[in-house]
Amino acid sequence: MKRRRFGRKKVCKFCTEKVDVVDYKDVRRLRSLVTERGKIIPRRISGSCARHQRAVTHAIKRARTVALLPYMSVD
Repeated sequence: MKRRRFGRKKVCKFCTEKVDVVDYKDVRRLRSLVTERGKIIPRRISGSCARHQRAVTHAIKRARTVALLPYMSVD
């Protein structure tokens, strides 16, 4: 028999805070959406909506280019 999990539906942080533009210079917010290995956390785990997840991905890639976020962790 398979067990079903009924958890709460995750809500987009950006929609609840009414953030229109995800800024690449806001490193504190973006760092919570990146793993310690440097990977972008997927939508199903972070709970963000599709529109904001695309904006987050774009902002993280820009922040990496400007060297605000690392591409990967140094072990």
